[in-house]
Amino acid sequence: MTAPGRRSSTFTRLLRHGFTDPSAAERLLDGAELASLRADPVLLEALGATADPDLALHGLVRLLEAQPGPTARQELLDTLIAAKPLRDRLLGVLGASEALGDHLARHAGDWQALVTFEPRDLHRGVEEFERGLAEATDPVSLRVAYRRCLLSIAARDVCGTIDVAETAAELADLATATLRAALALAEAAAPEDAARCRLAVIAMGKCGGHELNYVSDVDVIFVGEPADPGPDADETKALRSATSLASHMMRICSETTVEGSIWPVDANLRPEGRNGPLVRTLSSHVAYYQRWAKTWEFQALLKARPVAGDPGLGAEYVAALQPLVWQAADRENFVPDVQKMRRRVVETIPVAEVDRQLKLGPGGLRDVEFAVQLLQLVHGRADTSLHSGTTLDALEALAAGGYVGRTDAAQLEEAYRFLRSMEHRIQLHRLRRTHLVPEDEADLRRLGRSLGLRTDPVSGLLRAWKRHASVVRRLHEKLFYRPLLDAVAQLAPGEARLSPEAARERLVALGYADPAAALRHLEALASGVTRKAAIQRTLLPVLLGWFADSADPDTGLLNFRKVSDALGTTPWYLRLLRDEGAAAENLARVLSAGRLAPDLLMRAPEAVALLGDGVAGGLRPRGRAALEQETLAAVRRADDAVQAVTAVRGVRRRELFRTAAADIVGSYGTEAQPVEADQGALVDLVGGAVSDLTAATLAGTLRAVVRDQWGDVLPTRFAIIGMGRFGGRELGYGSDADVLFVHEPRDGVDEREAGDAANKVVSEMRRLLQVPSADPPLLIDADLRPEGRSGPLVRTLKSYEAYYRRWSLGWESHALLRAGFVAGDEDLGRRFVELVDPLRYPAGGLTEDAVREIRRLKARMESERLPRGADPKLHAKLGPGGLSDVEWTVQLLQLRHGHEVAGLRTTGTRTALAAARDAGFVSAEHAEILDEAWVLATRVRNAVMLVRGRAQDTFPTDPRELAAVGRYLGHGSGHAGDMLDEYRRTARRARTVVEELFYA
Repeated sequence: MTAPGRRSSTFTRLLRHGFTDPSAAERLLDGAELASLRADPVLLEALGATADPDLALHGLVRLLEAQPGPTARQELLDTLIAAKPLRDRLLGVLGASEALGDHLARHAGDWQALVTFEPRDLHRGVEEFERGLAEATDPVSLRVAYRRCLLSIAARDVCGTIDVAETAAELADLATATLRAALALAEAAAPEDAARCRLAVIAMGKCGGHELNYVSDVDVIFVGEPADPGPDADETKALRSATSLASHMMRICSETTVEGSIWPVDANLRPEGRNGPLVRTLSSHVAYYQRWAKTWEFQALLKARPVAGDPGLGAEYVAALQPLVWQAADRENFVPDVQKMRRRVVETIPVAEVDRQLKLGPGGLRDVEFAVQLLQLVHGRADTSLHSGTTLDALEALAAGGYVGRTDAAQLEEAYRFLRSMEHRIQLHRLRRTHLVPEDEADLRRLGRSLGLRTDPVSGLLRAWKRHASVVRRLHEKLFYRPLLDAVAQLAPGEARLSPEAARERLVALGYADPAAALRHLEALASGVTRKAAIQRTLLPVLLGWFADSADPDTGLLNFRKVSDALGTTPWYLRLLRDEGAAAENLARVLSAGRLAPDLLMRAPEAVALLGDGVAGGLRPRGRAALEQETLAAVRRADDAVQAVTAVRGVRRRELFRTAAADIVGSYGTEAQPVEADQGALVDLVGGAVSDLTAATLAGTLRAVVRDQWGDVLPTRFAIIGMGRFGGRELGYGSDADVLFVHEPRDGVDEREAGDAANKVVSEMRRLLQVPSADPPLLIDADLRPEGRSGPLVRTLKSYEAYYRRWSLGWESHALLRAGFVAGDEDLGRRFVELVDPLRYPAGGLTEDAVREIRRLKARMESERLPRGADPKLHAKLGPGGLSDVEWTVQLLQLRHGHEVAGLRTTGTRTALAAARDAGFVSAEHAEILDEAWVLATRVRNAVMLVRGRAQDTFPTDPRELAAVGRYLGHGSGHAGDMLDEYRRTARRARTVVEELFYA
């Protein structure tokens, strides 16, 4: 007897053997069923070797209790102790699978299926499983026989007799035998239907690929033909009979009975999915795939395999459709389509499950399968060795052919095997379809022990899982690109590589228009044994994928080579791209998004350093005060005006690049930073940043000119007033700077002298900002001044006051709505703004005559200024629902109500529109429509400038440029038409509102 407070020796031994509830285990061992073996070390040793000793012991007791009598119970105990193979198999299953323990408790004699194995049973195939199911006469007995066969697979799996790939293949073979048995039952129930048709069952997905899970939907496609192929055959009746048989077969497998279900049979991979007929003729299948099938449907056909029904018809199906599979890579946007589908799968995972998803999450099984299938489809047309539906076999063939590096393939295979083993053991426990890693510690402990992790099973399992998932995440995209580098690099003797033709095929599939040039760039970047080349070989596989995600991967790669040639000798460049993950992706996005940003970068490649931290860091546009401070400091350091303005223009170029890069990264999105959901925020970012930069550039240039000619003080106070988009802080990349110049002679200075000085300042500023150089020019446009081009370029404040009092026209009041001080004498600028306020916000609003005049001017502008041949519906500035429509509508409200509503006294379109909505002049719905149209039209103009490198108010006609604009606006490859439709639709809605608010 054990002394009080002391644990028994049995309790201690149970703890040592891995029991988590030794008290309960002790009670079970003391029970009548195991009394004779209570102290048997063999039994405890065997229980301790299982995944869950507590579960195994409980299952064993239940199995003993279920035996029909003492003789049967003693036979089980004797065999258990005497036969180690049975002991390991039976207890292994009971410790890993609660569901199979339940099955054994219900069918107490099935343990004998595990007693002996013939050599042929070590790797069972379809024929052996068909024998095991042969006695099934109805759905219930079929389920019992299926579980008995499953028991044998699980026993050999948990004991390590078969590995994970062999287990998956046997599960697929058992599924094949089960489908055949179910179809036989359906045919026996409807012999007339069976006689009227030929029906073939084609396995798809994991069953077709010979890599099934313990619990998985079994994907199938059905093909049917009349039994009599003669001219009098009734195809309609034959298909009706085939559909009836197929439906019955699916129910036999899927429906729940007293013995549960087997697994769902899923026919949704068929043409047209669940909306299409369940059974089609072979000719109907072929016609569908030739005309209507999407890329993913050809990817699914990789695993098609006839498994049941008419073998001849199944073989005909595969022979007819397999050639189409290997033509899929020729389809437009093939690679982007496949990759987009993978991203879409990830996006559909509930947020709470992403980190636990073994199959669909990043670094999961699906990443491996997609990468392998993509490579098969690209290269399988020319290499039949790649025609395998099994992932691991295909990966081995890809490595043998040089399509994947051997080291990468080995690492990926190891990770895939581990993740599939985890998936198998998770599902085996309760025979439920799940791909989520459990959170409960007991479940994790059992899972870890089932995979051989005994010392610290929970933390060991989590570490191994994260390590293998990290390998997959790192390799699954590089897998596609890295061999392209090996094709042009010096490899070790005997190492396989892509042939030039295979490399060309892969680049074409990625969207490269000139694969020969791309290979030359790769060779120049990655060849050699230098540290620089080694780093490039690490970077390029990922960069190639990012380039391929753009509309112009050729240009992206070419630009990367130019930047690398310019910066390759600097110690920080490649280190930045290698160590700062955001920098490399940001650079790839910028270099492949069009001409403007790369052109700005090429003039000063060291600006790559800005890309390190994304919009949150180096790409965040700087404020006006900081920019002005830098430009004025650069002017102070310069020897003369030319040198000073050159420095100022250099700052402008760098900051334009910063803004363009931030805009591109926000529009494309990266791994670290998702696409900016608020498109208006991107418009405001660009408008504010470019406007602040232009103001700082003018301030620096003004200081340089004044200092060069007059020293510290100009004979007249001088201010620059921003107009148009500049005054509204809405400048785009290609906008001129619309301005007015105002001056006021200093005390004691002759007015003529002051006027000459002011005019000389303006003339010199315009000249210096347009001197040909590596930096983009800044064009100053003063045409909105009084009397337009006929009037003096610079006026005194008193001259402006006199003109506006006596001669001002309606359009000038309209234009002054955007007037705001931007550079020079701040006090003079403030007084100018106070001067024009009564003109742009007239007391009492506008007269009806003034309103009619504004409408007349707008109508004339629409008819006269639209370029000849332009499609009005796609003109972002002057077309219906474009910028002009929205701005004139908002500005009319400002002219009418600005005097009484303070919120309308603003130079910005969006802020004025919001104020009009808040004041009740525009409904919330109409305001939203106008704002959406204005933002989209502005983004179109910005996109065209980024893509083409020059300003334009219409969509480009070149297909690749149009695709690049679409990519910037959030439309994927091949969806330029959708972009144009969206623009027309948005503009049409806005025009309807404009006609109601402006012309009513």
